[in-house]
Amino acid sequence: MTHRISIIGAPMDLGADRRGVDMGPSAIRYAGVKKRLEMIGYEVEDKGDLKVATRESESIVYPNLKYLKQIVDVNRALAIVVEQEVNKGRFPLILGGDHSIAIGTIAGMAKRKKDLGVIWFDAHGDLNTAETTPSGNVHGMSLAVSLGIGHPDLTGIGGLDPKIKPEHVVIIGARELDRGEKELIKRIGLKVFTMHEIDRLGMPRVMEEALSIVGKGTDGMHLSLDLDGLDPHDAPGVGTPVIGGITYRESHLAMEMIAEANILSSAEFVEVNPILDIQNKTAKVAVALMSSAFGDKLL
Repeated sequence: MTHRISIIGAPMDLGADRRGVDMGPSAIRYAGVKKRLEMIGYEVEDKGDLKVATRESESIVYPNLKYLKQIVDVNRALAIVVEQEVNKGRFPLILGGDHSIAIGTIAGMAKRKKDLGVIWFDAHGDLNTAETTPSGNVHGMSLAVSLGIGHPDLTGIGGLDPKIKPEHVVIIGARELDRGEKELIKRIGLKVFTMHEIDRLGMPRVMEEALSIVGKGTDGMHLSLDLDGLDPHDAPGVGTPVIGGITYRESHLAMEMIAEANILSSAEFVEVNPILDIQNKTAKVAVALMSSAFGDKLL
């Protein structure tokens, strides 16, 4: 892992119904992410925020793909910035925003990493399409899109389709999956560690297996961490909370094991919603988890 980090803000809220995640990057910055990473030895440059249209200035054309054009535009821009930073030998750290921004992050990384491994840390699968979505929200489609499944305007971002392979992807912490997502998981053979597996096997074994999957035959690993993967008790400020999630300590252990594996090449932390938070608690959790993923230790 390079010791030069580029922070990229993606204040997107068009991919979800609930307002507030567009303020996530600001909340994470306010929680001291730059200073925290510099304290553990990284050279950090904050590239600022991408420009995102407001929903007040736009209209919904496709009810099953809300704000499609605007989301495509932002993710195209994000893919370009991510690729540029990687070309400079820097680590792209993206601050969300809703989880639809993963489309752009992975598209940018796929231009430099032909066999990218992905750990998707999330309560949800984000594997819906326009045909299966119950909401029309693109943040519930981002992993499917990255796998080449979905609307061509989304899957074609960055010029590569698909961006990643199912055998290189692991979902951790799932506990709310739609019917269409379950069918897709079975059809493509995607590895999913639900909360049942985490409870039964324990986080150490889950992470050992996950890292062996994303590290086999790959040339890098992307971490896509949705804060709703954690239990709402530890991360209350998220747009789509689901009770019974991963604990704060389990999450830190997962990040520490990722750091020890030394294969992380990009990361995004998404869905922090300050409107629903308590004294910026969730943004502080995000910063703490980033610190562990980048190798911070007590001793």
